[in-house]
Amino acid sequence: MGLFRRGPKEGGAADAPADAPQDETQDVEAAELPAPDARGPWDADAPHPDVPRVDLGAIQLPSVEGMEVRLEVDKSSNVVSAVAVLLEGSSLQLQAFAAPRSEGIWDEIRGEIAASITEQGGTVDDLPGPFGRELLARLPVRTPEGRTGHRPARFIGSDGPRWFVRGVLTGRAAVEPDAARRLEELFGQVVVVRGTDARPPRDLLPLQLPGGATPPPPPPANPRLAPPERGPEITEIG
Repeated sequence: MGLFRRGPKEGGAADAPADAPQDETQDVEAAELPAPDARGPWDADAPHPDVPRVDLGAIQLPSVEGMEVRLEVDKSSNVVSAVAVLLEGSSLQLQAFAAPRSEGIWDEIRGEIAASITEQGGTVDDLPGPFGRELLARLPVRTPEGRTGHRPARFIGSDGPRWFVRGVLTGRAAVEPDAARRLEELFGQVVVVRGTDARPPRDLLPLQLPGGATPPPPPPANPRLAPPERGPEITEIG
């Protein structure tokens, strides 16, 4: 069974406020993921393994036994901005973006993420990983005692045809290869639905609640989605 939650974007996987809409739940069949050599992420229009998936709009997520899925909603615009998968004490945050037809953007974004983390007092290493180059970062955080600590995180990415998908591993999966394995396999079986709309590079591809449901209408305002390439959008991971 997959448990779906609508949580606030701020704080990532933090619990939603008491007055938030009820959590969305849905029973799905758990998937047996293919072997790592049959690895994506995949484009929806290209051949890909036929396993049970949860339709979240731009991201179709394989269903894995024991996982909890939380959709993060930007408070200012009420737009679903990311999906976070919680599994065995670790988390994988996923976002999909538009990209140019002629070239990928992960190399450029990786450099920007590294610069942003360094500017905020963290450290980062650019290393080879199962999906190519990735970042192993130590993000600065404030401890309950008021001291400055660091939280490990792994930034992984994959360039596809006119899209880019980014994952952020936190918890045990950020530092323990055995703990990361199931979430890496899950990332490698994501299907991205780019659509045919013309979109500028780095535009966030739309996500939705399972079954095509949508969040309630936003309050009257001038909502604006923050650019995904810099700042809190990159470094605030639940």
